[in-house]
Amino acid sequence: MSELSDAEQDIVALVGTFVDREVKPVVQELEHADTYPENLIEQMKKLGIFGLAIPEPWGEASVSTPCYAAVTEELARGWMSLAGAMGGHTVVAKLLLAYGTREQQDRYLPAMATGEIRAAMALTEPGGGSDLQAMRTVARRDGDAYVVNGTKTWITNARRSQLIALLCKTDPTADPPHSGMSILLVEKGPGFTLSRDLPKLGYKGVESCEIALDDLRVPRSALLGDQEGKGFAQMMRGLEIGRIQVASRALGVGRAALEDSIRYAQERHSFGKPIWRHQSVGNLLADMATKLTAARQLVMFAARRFDRGDRADLEAGMAKLFASEVAMEVALNAVRVYGGYGYSTEFDVERYFRDAPLMIVGEGTNEIQRTVIARQLVNRFPIAT
Repeated sequence: MSELSDAEQDIVALVGTFVDREVKPVVQELEHADTYPENLIEQMKKLGIFGLAIPEPWGEASVSTPCYAAVTEELARGWMSLAGAMGGHTVVAKLLLAYGTREQQDRYLPAMATGEIRAAMALTEPGGGSDLQAMRTVARRDGDAYVVNGTKTWITNARRSQLIALLCKTDPTADPPHSGMSILLVEKGPGFTLSRDLPKLGYKGVESCEIALDDLRVPRSALLGDQEGKGFAQMMRGLEIGRIQVASRALGVGRAALEDSIRYAQERHSFGKPIWRHQSVGNLLADMATKLTAARQLVMFAARRFDRGDRADLEAGMAKLFASEVAMEVALNAVRVYGGYGYSTEFDVERYFRDAPLMIVGEGTNEIQRTVIARQLVNRFPIAT
């Protein structure tokens, strides 16, 4: 990866070694039991993974977005859930860096860099899905506090996080609706209830929760930044890094499926030769590798644009869309390469096939990504009048 410095390449290699030595030997047992990977998370903290997006003076090892994407890919290659454990955390860190007050940055970022504070983001509501402007969670002013009421769902790490970036309406009468949205930096307390953990096809080990907010009081200082009504635009910028992260997770799942398939296709023999020599299998491997390589270039393109400070919703959307669809295709083709064994829980390819759909529907469904891409194309290339 020529875009990475020598130090960043060392970081990626260190994470890769962690995955090979610590994650792969235990992932099948943890994943099948849906067990929270406490030991692995603690090792990720020691490696500094939760602080990769946090620069000095709050953190010690801030890296470029291409490096962050490569680290995410390595983690997902071992177990996609580990990459998910640091995804929302990074979005919140980026929100604080871009929009937080100095007091908010000093309060949260040092402990977030070490993983002592884990952060999550709360956008989706049970009846809203990707339609954020239809949200019903409202924060009303009451003296020097906000009183919050509503419900959020699909909150990764909600049970084990200490800080939640909550998108809500501080002016429910605003027109257009997004102009009345704000982000509150919420800590748990009276009125905050984890109502249930959501059962999932894949993405095991880390929890995805529904939370209920019933007259939750938070101080006025919990408002991200110093001005109400900016939350929608702030979160959309945060979701750019979020979508790059999800695309990188897809790369990791796809890469794991490809690597396992290449190995198995050399070990497994049929009709007197290794199965990769059968054209039908060899063609699968060729297509899998080609599409994954193309997807990685899209992810790195979006990552470089994000680092330049340019608007990257078009590029991040394309990366997330393409990488997630490729991961799903590669995971299915891995099952084809393995044949009947690909359907067995004795092999990891069935996990890849269960994990891959999350990247298609998470962080904005791919149908939403196509809408975002089309809108940005028209905005960037309008018809001359």
